[in-house]
Amino acid sequence: MLYWLLKNLVIGPFALSVFRPRLRGLENIPREGAVIYASNHLSFIDSVFLPLVVDRPIRFLAKSDYFTGRGIKGWLTKHFFYGIGQLPIDRSGGKASEASLNTGLRVLAEGGQLGIYPEGTRSPDGRLYRGRTGVARMILEGHVPVIPVAMIDTEKAMPTGTILPKVRRIGIVFGEPLDFSRFEGLEGDRFVLRSITDEIMYELSRISGQEYTDVYATSVKRPKAAKKASRRSHGAAARDAAPAARS
Repeated sequence: MLYWLLKNLVIGPFALSVFRPRLRGLENIPREGAVIYASNHLSFIDSVFLPLVVDRPIRFLAKSDYFTGRGIKGWLTKHFFYGIGQLPIDRSGGKASEASLNTGLRVLAEGGQLGIYPEGTRSPDGRLYRGRTGVARMILEGHVPVIPVAMIDTEKAMPTGTILPKVRRIGIVFGEPLDFSRFEGLEGDRFVLRSITDEIMYELSRISGQEYTDVYATSVKRPKAAKKASRRSHGAAARDAAPAARS
């Protein structure tokens, strides 16, 4: 009910009229049945606009942090993410990753639509990064087709770290469905999973026009985060030392 209200009465009409997304490949969207949308990930608003332009509900797997905040802000954040179709997952690895996989497979078993960002995180610089093979496992175990989706210029409308988006046009491109049924029964073969994932990322690069980099986005983000933390630490130390220097 909340999903319908946000999409059709609250967020949807305003967002679509203001940002006027350019759409291509709408004929590739299936009218029924389970399907995975594998999308590049440039901005927080990717998870808002993709469901707005597709008739049937799309569920996304989102990091559990969005659902565990405290106080009024935490409550509002949690219900907003539930309202736009997000499902909490633990991304710490091991058994948590298996639980995330099962959550996605349940959506597909019910004939639902599942949105996945194979990169696992937002691009730090607009390039397309190496995909995680979890999407390939879901495709094979769920016995479903996958639609590659390219979000265009969403990082310009809402860069990482900003609170409110800028008003500008964005684009969404739906590629032709990819069928990997030829790999049926090979979901335990890591080379097959990598091959499927790489084929998806190649198609995403083609329809998005993004430069592809064959490393994980998280490996690029970690050094940047460490540098920011180091700068904050040095800044705090300098401020603490300033009164002593003046005395």
